[in-house]
Amino acid sequence: MKKTNTILLLLAFVLAANTIFAQVVENRWLEEVFTEVEVEADVTYGVNATVLRLPELGEAIPEELKMDIYTPVGDDIDSRPAVLVFHTGNFLPNVTNGQISGTRKDSSVVEFCTRLARYGYTAAAVTYRKGWNPLAATQPERALGLIQAAYRGVQDGRTAVRYLRKTHAEDGNPYGIDPDRIAVIGLGTGGYLTLGMVGLTDYNKIVTTTNGPAKFILDVNGDGIPETPMVVPFYHGDIEGKELAIAPDGAFGYPAGDTSSYVNLPEYSSDFNLCMNVGGALGDISWLDETTVPIITVQSAFDQFAPYEDDVLIVPTTGDPIVRVQGGLEIAKKQEDLGTNQAWYDANIDDVFTTTAMTNSMNAGHQYYEGLYPVTNPVNTNGVDEGVVINWWDPSALSPPILPDFPNGVPWNMLPHPSGGTFHTQGLLTNVGMSAEKARTNIDTVFGYFIPRAYITLNLATNTTELLDENEVNLSVAPNPVDNQVVISTNSATPMEAIQIFDMNGRLVRSYTNVNNNVYFIPRGNLPGGMYAVKIKFEKGIIAKKLMFR
Repeated sequence: MKKTNTILLLLAFVLAANTIFAQVVENRWLEEVFTEVEVEADVTYGVNATVLRLPELGEAIPEELKMDIYTPVGDDIDSRPAVLVFHTGNFLPNVTNGQISGTRKDSSVVEFCTRLARYGYTAAAVTYRKGWNPLAATQPERALGLIQAAYRGVQDGRTAVRYLRKTHAEDGNPYGIDPDRIAVIGLGTGGYLTLGMVGLTDYNKIVTTTNGPAKFILDVNGDGIPETPMVVPFYHGDIEGKELAIAPDGAFGYPAGDTSSYVNLPEYSSDFNLCMNVGGALGDISWLDETTVPIITVQSAFDQFAPYEDDVLIVPTTGDPIVRVQGGLEIAKKQEDLGTNQAWYDANIDDVFTTTAMTNSMNAGHQYYEGLYPVTNPVNTNGVDEGVVINWWDPSALSPPILPDFPNGVPWNMLPHPSGGTFHTQGLLTNVGMSAEKARTNIDTVFGYFIPRAYITLNLATNTTELLDENEVNLSVAPNPVDNQVVISTNSATPMEAIQIFDMNGRLVRSYTNVNNNVYFIPRGNLPGGMYAVKIKFEKGIIAKKLMFR
């Protein structure tokens, strides 16, 4: 009986080790295999003109554009897919936007980027230019301000994509990206921005909208016929953010001769492969065509601010109408017609998140469209639809500096909100029971739906390293089982480049980079007894072996 149990135990170890190998070697993009994440903060990816201080200074001034870049610690792959994450915030600065959120340091953005890095991606939390007047007296003036703000955001988003390609081509690829596998994710207002990046591939699309027609054209002379586009490249720069623009006269609030757009990395492509929109909407459905990259949308079917179907966007803090836009359902229908979501159908994704998306689609009153995850939660105890709750905050944390009265900021639970109460109490109206646990549970759902579809669209199944036969390099891992130290050796003509050890849950527990040797000694240290997987990287591929510590 004892012998039988021993054989069964060894068989279980072998099967478990094989599971780890499959996870680490083949499916790293489908599971979180890294535990530590490194962040390089405040990376400048470009410079462009901001209008935030235009009323005060009488001119647009240059603003450094920043991102924080997240990478998995101990990863030896230098061709990771890259994902750029854009925060919410109504295209206005934090506090001015009436929200606790609105920066690349938002809890949601940090969580998204951290998780992406644990999956093996390179992730960038991107800040973009802000500035418009949501309190303008008329609807056309509000639409004018918003489309110009969104246009600047699209320019910045595309500049950020080009910057990552530049680091790969010119800087030695410090973030280990694959320039042919890039995705963008927009949260809230960031969703409007990323959908603009998807759809606005041609400036003429701004002036030829269909839902509704001419909505981004002004009737300046009052004859009832719109004739002046709200965005003009001579004043606002090209749609890529690549060219210099100097205002020829005093139109659109710029003084004549003011630099309104700067040159940013024009030699690189702004293209990307995939977009995920969480709670945003599209400026016009006509912007999508057969060349459009696939779009994943996670949105409340009852969203009170960003229309789920075809409706007028309103200012969250004032309730004023801005412009007609199209949300997740209309995007999904158009994507279905175009066939840009067909690969997801072909993959027959069968998991709890897809099943729930199907059920929620029925609850929302429509068929299931692959790529659309409707959220159909009931209203909260305040009678409000909460949308997709992915943010949380510390009520006693300080707001950004509010000059000149409060140069160090004010705690959110003490900062008065324009709509009454404090920023904290206002935030609770649409986030009852606010907590990290609540937000992370919703983020679990977003990632559960996103990850397999990103794996398909980014073609990550082909992005794995070739598996080598250990006999090719005469690999030795001894002793095994290990008491105190294991020696890994090879007589290969090319030395070992890196070594990683993973536990039974697929978590990276040891990483040795820049090995560059044919013999390497690894002390056991504080690793507990049990079965592990060791991955050894060579120039031509990798070898994975099971390893046991007594």
